[in-house]
Amino acid sequence: MKQIVCYGEVLWDMLPTGKKLGGAPLNVALRMQTFGCSTKVISSLGMDAAGDDILAQMKLYNATTDHLQVSQKYASSEVLVTLNNEGSASYEIKMPCAWDDIQLLEKDKTIVNAADAFIFGSLVARQLTSRETLFALLKFSKFKVFDVNLRVPHYELNTLLTLMKQADFIKFNDDEIFELSLAMSGKKLSLEDSIRFFSEETQTPSICVTLGADGAVLFQNNEFVYNKGYQVQVVDTVGAGDSFLATLIYQLLTGANAITALNNACAIGAIIASKEGANPKINDKEIQEIMQET
Repeated sequence: MKQIVCYGEVLWDMLPTGKKLGGAPLNVALRMQTFGCSTKVISSLGMDAAGDDILAQMKLYNATTDHLQVSQKYASSEVLVTLNNEGSASYEIKMPCAWDDIQLLEKDKTIVNAADAFIFGSLVARQLTSRETLFALLKFSKFKVFDVNLRVPHYELNTLLTLMKQADFIKFNDDEIFELSLAMSGKKLSLEDSIRFFSEETQTPSICVTLGADGAVLFQNNEFVYNKGYQVQVVDTVGAGDSFLATLIYQLLTGANAITALNNACAIGAIIASKEGANPKINDKEIQEIMQET
């Protein structure tokens, strides 16, 4: 059984149809749990009803809550989610909130040290306390997975570059890698050249870029592999990239080759986009059917 630790935001996504449990690290953890992984989330909640509801909802998923702290300063996070006509989501994220106040605890060092993968994003690094805790925990990780998750105005280039240099695996979407490669290289690069730029600049051997409906590309062992995507009727894109990442990392950790891992990740990401919210249930039949369509 693979041991996975995710670090960062746990929150309520306030969708037009109501609130759904979310936060990229939690979404990744819940999806990896469905694959049989032992998953833990390091985060912080407020001393409020919203935090109590998050704990209750996580228990319904049989998710471990032992590493969720309680902030004495800030409220639990609720994020307003707006969907456009294509179901693509945009987010209004309040600051500060409880997951900006994650403290460095000995028990968290221990689980990161024992984990097969430590998965973290850029959003949690927006404030000093949680950022310093993240930097400290990275020292204990054997395999660091960085999910670049740009949400204006909640990121800063130097911090992103520092986190990339610490990572063993980086995941971007296409908008993110083009924005950052232009900002950091000073040139407009192609997708493949952008990937090579970051691999060389940060000494990161594995990089993946999601391309929305057009699939994804994975750069590993100095080679590119591609998936052209699976066509679905999009309900909302909330959490689709998180389930994609969870699937990809699980597949790679358990010995799948690059193309098999990428195909499975794209299939599950597409299925999530065809359903409401970040953590819908899916089954093997759905996965097999969508992969047989191409």
